[in-house]
Amino acid sequence: MIRTIASGVIAGATGELALNVVSYADMLVRARPPSTMPGKVAGRLADVAGVELSQPGERADIATNRREASGALLGYGMAVATAVAYAMVRRLGLRLPVALGGLVLGGAAMAVSDSVATGLGATDPKSWGVSGWMADIVPHAAFGVAAAATLELIDP
Repeated sequence: MIRTIASGVIAGATGELALNVVSYADMLVRARPPSTMPGKVAGRLADVAGVELSQPGERADIATNRREASGALLGYGMAVATAVAYAMVRRLGLRLPVALGGLVLGGAAMAVSDSVATGLGATDPKSWGVSGWMADIVPHAAFGVAAAATLELIDP
């Protein structure tokens, strides 16, 4: 069990690296700004939990900086948790080919993160358009394939 969890953690970190590389390459090529959605999700979660991201008298950008950092860390946590869950499913005997498993894993990660963001009011997928959807689908597919391939290498 510990080996399965450790494999999932490594695969999740590798997948998150792939997602970030693809996202930053897209930002470079299209000169698009970074997504504000992770920071909005973190801010909404902080509000729900009653956590203040800045103290009275601090600069106005302190809460924004903490929100953005928290959003990025939530992304890593989500990536690791999703890959650990996939590693557990593989341990139970469901072994998909890497490409198919990667797309399923990436789709699952995207569905969970987008549903949480939508539920918290941090985004509205109906407003994204084709380029917005592609900026979400392609990095998540890269995440899934990289994580699935890593699991296959670690635990064939």
